Amino acid sequence: MIPKLLSLLCFRLCVGQIDRLDNGPRLKPSLSAWPSSVVALRSSVTLQCISPTPCLYFILKKEGVVLKSSKPDDLGEKTADFHITELQQRDAGFYTCEYYRKHRLARVSPASDGLLLLVTGYLPKPSLQAHLWSTVTTGGKVTLRCQNITNVSGSVMFALLKVGSAWPVQTRKAAGLQLDFSLQNVTARDSGRYSCVYYLERIPFFASGPSDPLEISVTDPPCTKSEGYTMGNLIRLGMAAVVVLMVGIFLVEAWYSRRVSPSRP
Repeated sequence: MIPKLLSLLCFRLCVGQIDRLDNGPRLKPSLSAWPSSVVALRSSVTLQCISPTPCLYFILKKEGVVLKSSKPDDLGEKTADFHITELQQRDAGFYTCEYYRKHRLARVSPASDGLLLLVTGYLPKPSLQAHLWSTVTTGGKVTLRCQNITNVSGSVMFALLKVGSAWPVQTRKAAGLQLDFSLQNVTARDSGRYSCVYYLERIPFFASGPSDPLEISVTDPPCTKSEGYTMGNLIRLGMAAVVVLMVGIFLVEAWYSRRVSPSRP
């Protein structure tokens, strides 16, 4: 009787330990948008959910409501792509994704960080201008002013966009019809075409069309005369020094040879 009780107790302890491990906290997934989280009306976007663990099912939610679920074709995959086509204004909003194991929907992972998808074109486009210059030297600063010509009721956000970037470069809340974005300590990577949009901070997230693009160029600082030697100049100086040294050695050797040679009778 006692051995049976011990076996049963051990079994319950083991099962309880497995349950605790399985019900433990999981890492949340990440959610990204391609080609960008700011997209035009009637275009397409792909939302990619990436989990830290393979062999999973994925759920895509918008504002907490389940939109789609997906199972990877390869059970070793850790990603799921959700495609949204013919985007409309109603598609704008915050998206999250979650993952879970088969037959264990109750043990869903924590939600990913929210991704705000903006569908542009509902409001008039703003203008974007560079303060002083659109060409700046490496390490410098450039200020870009985004200006809205329409007074919109409600809390408004401005976003600075760059061609080729999946995320806004900066987003800031506006106190008026214009907002200045500052790029500090710029490098060559900051060169490119920029635009800006403004949008309502809350549902329904109406967004403007993007401004006309503005080209920003980051150049190397000019060299001063004291430090303006190029590699070619340095090579030429080195070769000249070698020639002078060889001539000097030849003259010293000739002078020494004449001194030690015996005088003719």
